[in-house]
Amino acid sequence: MSRSGPGDALAPVRVLGIDPGTRLCGWGVVARVGGRLEHVDNGVVVLDPKAALADRLARLLEALEGVLGVYHPDAAACESVFHNRNARAALTLGHARGVALAALARSGLAVSEYTPQQVKKAVTGSGRADKAQIQQMVALRLDLPEPPQADAADAVAVALCHAQHGAVGVAGVALPTAPRGGRRRSQAALKALVTRQEKGRT
Repeated sequence: MSRSGPGDALAPVRVLGIDPGTRLCGWGVVARVGGRLEHVDNGVVVLDPKAALADRLARLLEALEGVLGVYHPDAAACESVFHNRNARAALTLGHARGVALAALARSGLAVSEYTPQQVKKAVTGSGRADKAQIQQMVALRLDLPEPPQADAADAVAVALCHAQHGAVGVAGVALPTAPRGGRRRSQAALKALVTRQEKGRT
């Protein structure tokens, strides 16, 4: 897919979101098609926890460059490091973020960063949503047959958040609307989605 210029308001635009990690790194791609956002693909880079950190980071770089080579996004976003009581865990996560940012920069992409709270609020309406709620709302908003794996759903949510905040060429495109009526109706919609999925498996 060819990249669009800033003034090409109707050209298809792809946004890549990344949820970094040194064991599981989620990625998700959404595209603006006309006036709406659609799901393109998502996945998880699975890294061997027994491997040396340097080897995992090298594998992560290779995998992300592969994703970039396949989907050619026009814009990218990454979840920022949250404050973690475990300094070692935060440092390790920082290594994965650094690799992700480097891979995106090497592809010539400007990278935006969003806090977990910003991403949750953009997709679910609440900055305190848990992973299950993010999975369900990503599926609901993008009309997916079933929720993505948790890390992949987080990455898709990052891409949606970036699109909502005005990614290159995506300005003015709102996320598909969440059910109205507050938290109770949102939960009812999620429950209905899960019920439909369970019926489809039987």
